[in-house]
Amino acid sequence: MKQHTVIDSPYGPLTLVADDDGVLCGLYMTEQRHRPAEETFGDRDDTPFAEAREQLSAYFAGELKEFTLPLRPHGTPFQRRVWDELRRIPYGETRSYGQLADALGSPKAFRAVGLANGRNPIGIVIPCHRVIGASGSLTGYGGGLERKQRLLDFERGAGLF
Repeated sequence: MKQHTVIDSPYGPLTLVADDDGVLCGLYMTEQRHRPAEETFGDRDDTPFAEAREQLSAYFAGELKEFTLPLRPHGTPFQRRVWDELRRIPYGETRSYGQLADALGSPKAFRAVGLANGRNPIGIVIPCHRVIGASGSLTGYGGGLERKQRLLDFERGAGLF
């Protein structure tokens, strides 16, 4: 049985979802594209989220650069490979979809990488906001381009909360 909680953040409320084993499997913003229906989040229970709350608080305070939470994102094998690669993008840096495809050994799969990036179920912790277009432009982000820009600016030191 899944559990969830809602926490405040500088980007609005975040819904954290844990699977049957209490492992984080979802982190969703309000009005996020591909956000699952509320009824799939399970009962509201803060118990499994102490470490996630602590690490997110440290991240938003500018004190944490890399999350060490156990994660269990649900997706296809290819999506999980993309999400693993996203976690390798250093704090404050960006990569293009093509660079991610190259890193996965599939240079022509940049569109598939983009689709997998858009389906990331654990935003912020799996930093899909660090992916940009080949020209350096901001491209789609499930939480909205304004949030993406704010996250990138925050990580580059342009604004602490």
